Amino acid sequence: MSRVRFAGAVTIAIGLLVSGVLLGRTPESPVPVAHVGHEATSSKVTLLQVFSPSMGKMITNQVIRAKPGSPTLVLLNGKGGGIEGDSWQNFTSYQRFFADKNVNVVSPLGGAYSMSTDWRSPDPVRGVNKWQTYLIHELPTAINKVLKANGRNAIAGLSLTGGTALDVAAHGGSLYRAAASYSGCPNISNPVAAAGLAASVLSGGANPLNMFTPSDWVNHDVAANPERLRGKAIYLGSATGAPGVVDNAGPHTAALLLGPAQVEAFTDWCTRKTSAALDQAGVAHFHARFPGGAHTWALFYAELRDSWFRVLGPALRA
Repeated sequence: MSRVRFAGAVTIAIGLLVSGVLLGRTPESPVPVAHVGHEATSSKVTLLQVFSPSMGKMITNQVIRAKPGSPTLVLLNGKGGGIEGDSWQNFTSYQRFFADKNVNVVSPLGGAYSMSTDWRSPDPVRGVNKWQTYLIHELPTAINKVLKANGRNAIAGLSLTGGTALDVAAHGGSLYRAAASYSGCPNISNPVAAAGLAASVLSGGANPLNMFTPSDWVNHDVAANPERLRGKAIYLGSATGAPGVVDNAGPHTAALLLGPAQVEAFTDWCTRKTSAALDQAGVAHFHARFPGGAHTWALFYAELRDSWFRVLGPALRA
């Protein structure tokens, strides 16, 4: 699997008033829309920094920029939030894949071990997490203004953020017309699933009790609320867990049997339960179940490419 590096960056800082008071200003006070800092770059990847009033800090976003008037795909990183180097940017050739696609690709950095959702209270280790608010109410406004996007949006996530992507689309009304989960677990209120997800959050030092109440687990579960996805283009990806050619692991394939295989088997089970719930509710979706594949970046990248041609690209008319 090839790695992609930044050849340069353009940093765009945005002070954005979404609601209430921003940095001590009243709603009536003039707020600068954007401050743009230019640097020489030979890469199509730029950095977009967006101020989040809900979290009180700047959020850095990796952006593959398309021409003005293009749609946008918000592509979430996994449990580490992309800040630990475990990201689409470092472990896939996604930049090359999207180079000839008519779409902006935006990947927020941050929110490690938070499931990229809204937490009910601040966490001593992970701080304030209001990522659903950011993805619905803060980031899209910046994208449309700075990138001159056309307002057609899709969102996708992998592993710990796979279910999040569907949930954000479900809670975002008409904002996101398509969503994809790559080896994620959208059926989060299932007791077994909730235990596994809480363990992932706990592994990052955070307290899952600061994240959700029991009713929150249900509210953020698209399998328990399938009607919220009706009319949207939905892609679910998973694999059996058995290491395969798709993992591109070569002589290291056997090593995937300890860890990645079990995790993918778990997310496959959870994804199948989600697909069954959507089927029962009559909510159209596409479930791509790969016959082989462990929980690897190579599999996630295969799911991303498959979802683009089957669901996301057509939905965005890109």
